[in-house]
Parts: sequence; structure tokens; C-alpha cells
Amino acid sequence: MSAGTARSAPSRGRALWLWTPVLAYMAAIFYVQSLSNPPSPPGLNDKFSHLLGYAGLGLVAARACAGGLGRRVSLASALTAVALVSAYGITDEIHQMFVPLRAVELLDWYADTAGALAGTAACMGWGILVHSRAR
Repeated sequence: MSAGTARSAPSRGRALWLWTPVLAYMAAIFYVQSLSNPPSPPGLNDKFSHLLGYAGLGLVAARACAGGLGRRVSLASALTAVALVSAYGITDEIHQMFVPLRAVELLDWYADTAGALAGTAACMGWGILVHSRAR
């Protein structure tokens, strides 16, 4: 095994560690949105459910873009995470065109993007908190 190959293995493992939760979260959203009547927590309207779901995706995407939880999330990493999650929200709405009893709604995408912003902001806040305590 060459030195270049030896260095690649840990970075592949780290990438898997960072991005597997993002892909798993996206798969879970895809599954739920494939249902004609998806479950929703009692008392929550559709838009708030979208916001909460995509806040979680924003959190794991920001973690992946930053290189791990506990690291400071740069503005570039935050914008990348929000853009990624917001774009996934668009694909989710397109996907719903093909699901019986579901419809494409622009307000759902707005809620998805708001959730992405909230989750990314939470991850940024966590990074700031961790770094301020380390001093």
C-alpha cells in the first residue's frame, strides 16, 4: 500500500462518519414523503412539521460541512449546508408530485428552508459555545 493510499483511507472513513447521517436523514424524509398520508406529531401543522424535520437535516448537514460537531461552523460551511438542504427541499416537493394525495406547495419549501436555517444556526451556536468554553 502506498503512502497516498494509506492517507486516503482515514479521510474516506471520516467522510462516511460525517455524511452518513445526512444521507440517512434524507432517506427518512424521502420515505415519509412517499406516504400518501404521512404521520405528523399531534398538534403540529404541516408547515411546522416541515420546519422541524428540515431543522434536523440542517443540523446534520452543517455538522458535515464543518467537519464535525464541536467545530466552529464558518459562514461558507453554513451557507453550503443551507443551500444543500434547501435544494433537497425542492427535490422533495417535486417527488411529492408523484405521490397520490400529495401536492407541491411553495410554502412547504419555505418551511424547509427556514428549518435548514434554524438547524444550521443551532449547529453554529453549538460550535461557538464549545469554543468559548474551551478558552
